Amino acid sequence: MTPRMKMVLIGVSALALASGAAVRAASQSETYKQLDALMDVFERVRVDYVDEVEDTDLIEGAINGMLASLDPHSSYLDARDFANMRQTTDGEYGGLGLTVTTEDGAVKVVAPTDDTPASRAGVKAGDYITHLDGELIYGTSLNEAVDKMRGAAGTKLTITVVREGEKEPLEFELVREVIQIKPVKWEIKGAVGVVRISTFNKQTGPMTREALQAISKKLGDKVTGYVIDLRSNPGGLLDQAIEVSDAFLDRGEIVSQRGRTKRDILRYNAKAGDLTGGKPIVVLVDAGSASAAEIVAGALQDQRRAVVIGQRTFGKGSVQTLIPLGQESALRLTTARYFTPSGRSVQEAGIEPDVPVPQLSDPNRGERPRLREADLQRHLINEIKDETAKIIETDDEPDPRFAMTAEALKEKGVLDFQLDYAVKMLERLAPDRAVQMAEAAGLPGQAAQR
Repeated sequence: MTPRMKMVLIGVSALALASGAAVRAASQSETYKQLDALMDVFERVRVDYVDEVEDTDLIEGAINGMLASLDPHSSYLDARDFANMRQTTDGEYGGLGLTVTTEDGAVKVVAPTDDTPASRAGVKAGDYITHLDGELIYGTSLNEAVDKMRGAAGTKLTITVVREGEKEPLEFELVREVIQIKPVKWEIKGAVGVVRISTFNKQTGPMTREALQAISKKLGDKVTGYVIDLRSNPGGLLDQAIEVSDAFLDRGEIVSQRGRTKRDILRYNAKAGDLTGGKPIVVLVDAGSASAAEIVAGALQDQRRAVVIGQRTFGKGSVQTLIPLGQESALRLTTARYFTPSGRSVQEAGIEPDVPVPQLSDPNRGERPRLREADLQRHLINEIKDETAKIIETDDEPDPRFAMTAEALKEKGVLDFQLDYAVKMLERLAPDRAVQMAEAAGLPGQAAQR
């Protein structure tokens, strides 16, 4: 290379660097202009708004607006929100036992927690709460509604709900309790151990291990298999999803999370020690199974450790990091997407069951509205757009094999068709042949193709 050529190349490189620096400087200049505009608006509101407004309210409003423009799961937690979140993850609070959200100004029940005043009274997912003690709560914030529902144990609260399929509003008189969220319950049906996991808080992993040990102690070598019931489980702590998955795996990847850059990749692998001894597993899921529940279902499905039955899951495939901001507030920020061992992102699409099984024992299943991640505003987009759209489009297509009515099932004594189906599937299998589960369901080879 001649000196002249070197000079030309150096000149081009210098020009490129100068151009890049100019672009960055212009971008920063524009950012500063927008920040100046924000401060102008702040000052104008402080001086000219019809009522006096606290500066802290304006600042929190600006922060909330910034985060709301990102995705549905990033948010600012003030002192009250931060305390509520810690109570939920610690597993104890005073109230009714409801997980709620807001939809078009109305308070909507996401799910009642098992064995709480709300679940025992018959409040159902999809109900819209309109009144508390006769007072209309439409248009109030979610925080205000939650504050009114929580309270001292022993105090009464009457809630009014509007339910799809009911002509008149329903009223429930509830007595608040200290809600101790027991995320794991177990029972035995014949020779099948059923482990019900309702949420992922700090107790979920240890309690899952305790449940498996208790079932093993009671049945010994007679255990045919296990049903892991993750239906209507809204998720929770990532580390607990990993611990639960690890209880059923002897090796292999459980989940990976990927941030903005290639350096932001974390992989979580199972440790040796399958607590079930390799027994067949069926995982039950539905449209309310989200986040951490989808991590468990996806890990066991991809590792061919379980057959997943039920309905397509919620489709929340993002990871939120809690960033403390001082002593009493925090930022919950979406920092990564998570992927199943085979590299699937469940964002929008969810986990497809190996064996689609509708909940025939629910008489209102055809009328009950279903809310999934893909229905939320500003949700993250799955990178595999065409395949995701195809999955969503073909969701819950009617299956001629499942034509029995809820009334006919009730006459036969079947109150939970999906669970009954899962137990019978395991009872039909040889105890050491988990791969036969798909064949027993009439879908040969489907599990092996995952």
